[in-house]
Amino acid sequence: MSLSIAGKTAIVTGAANGVGLAVARHFIDKGANVMMTDIDEAVLRDEIGEMDEEGGTARYFAGDLREKLTVANLLSATVGAFDRIDILVNAARQMELSDPLDPDDPMTDTLIEQNLMVSLRLTQHVARRMIRQADEEERESGPVGSIINLSSIAARRTQPDLLAYSVSTAALDQATRSLAVALAPHRIRVNAIAFGSVMSATLKGAIKKDEDLRDEIIEGTPLHRIAAASEVAEAVQFLASDGAGFVTGEILTVDGGRSLVDVVETSAH
Repeated sequence: MSLSIAGKTAIVTGAANGVGLAVARHFIDKGANVMMTDIDEAVLRDEIGEMDEEGGTARYFAGDLREKLTVANLLSATVGAFDRIDILVNAARQMELSDPLDPDDPMTDTLIEQNLMVSLRLTQHVARRMIRQADEEERESGPVGSIINLSSIAARRTQPDLLAYSVSTAALDQATRSLAVALAPHRIRVNAIAFGSVMSATLKGAIKKDEDLRDEIIEGTPLHRIAAASEVAEAVQFLASDGAGFVTGEILTVDGGRSLVDVVETSAH
């Protein structure tokens, strides 16, 4: 089984921090060409500088992907730099608490836009580009592209204070399945990774505010630890590679078994 992604071109969103940055670094280390995109240009520039010193093949594109023109410019920049797009990793996401009884809570619209609609629109545009590439190359067989959405185990849990986040990730899971069927005739695979607790900057900040949170998460995870972002990145590589060539429409859970035993009271960080 080949897990190689060497020579392939990937767009990774949310690449300025957290899991998105881990995925971008991992892909570059494995020989892929990576267009890192995020709204935080300063961080992207610094990261690219460090990667260039390590000999990586990476570019960055800073912009707000909620804007249609930004999406079009991202695709143009990627094709301009690397000639093609083979992989899309929708890693940009936002996790916030929301009030389940407040019909005017702005966080609901914010999270649905950021966690669902941004990924959905970008997927649709990238898929059209992948199909056009295959037509131009007159490719009648073989893989055309792989799209991976980063979701959450919150999509399957019942946590009222995470209503907007849970709904947005559950909708992303369903979009993953629907697009997998729609794009299968074009030999484009669409999958998602639902992950649990990852030791990101956000979680580190939460642990600093609540000293008991770390122990609570570990206690609620059968593997009895918190994942490193690199472990999610390795799962993303699997789904992006030809080794997963017959895998589509799947929501791969990477949570140390937490969703098997999780209870309502346990926060889904």
